[in-house]
Amino acid sequence: MALTPEDVVNKRFQSTKFREGYDQDEVDDFLDEVVVELRRLTKENEELRGQVGEGVAPAAEAAPVAAVVAEPVVVEPVAAPVAAVAAAPIDETAGTTNLLQLARRLHEEHVKEGAEKRDALIAEGHATAARVIAEAETQQRVQLQKLDQERSTLEGKIDELRTFEREYRLKLKSYIEGQLHDLDATSVDAGNAPKPSFQGFGA
Repeated sequence: MALTPEDVVNKRFQSTKFREGYDQDEVDDFLDEVVVELRRLTKENEELRGQVGEGVAPAAEAAPVAAVVAEPVVVEPVAAPVAAVAAAPIDETAGTTNLLQLARRLHEEHVKEGAEKRDALIAEGHATAARVIAEAETQQRVQLQKLDQERSTLEGKIDELRTFEREYRLKLKSYIEGQLHDLDATSVDAGNAPKPSFQGFGA
């Protein structure tokens, strides 16, 4: 298949799935096609040069003697077509060079585009990572604040229970001491009371 400049301009490569840029095998295959086409054009140019050289020799041999005598007049008309034909391979070579330059420029553009996409993805990844870290830190601060509040509440309840226990112990101690005091007082009064006398039945 003949490769035209439009084919090179309109060529689009498939992007890869697991890494940045384009499929290297596809790019290499396309460049191989460009190389084959360039070699074909180069061979065609060489054949045209050979045909031009072969066409000039018979013309010189078939020229009559009068033409040989007037060599400056005969050679000049023949030289013009030869120069025109010889210029054609130069134009083809220039076209081939332009085609190769175009292929290289397209390759560089694809590589540059891939690098830009890679940088964009890396920047997006950094931004996402920073956002996730910030959200995690915010959630951590909220959880720490909740835990601090719960700890403060529990410490307050513990203080209340300790105060209640201390007051309860004091009240219990006072109550027991009061009961012991009353018991001692009752025992003393019972010891000081007069003993009843036995007077018999005739009293």
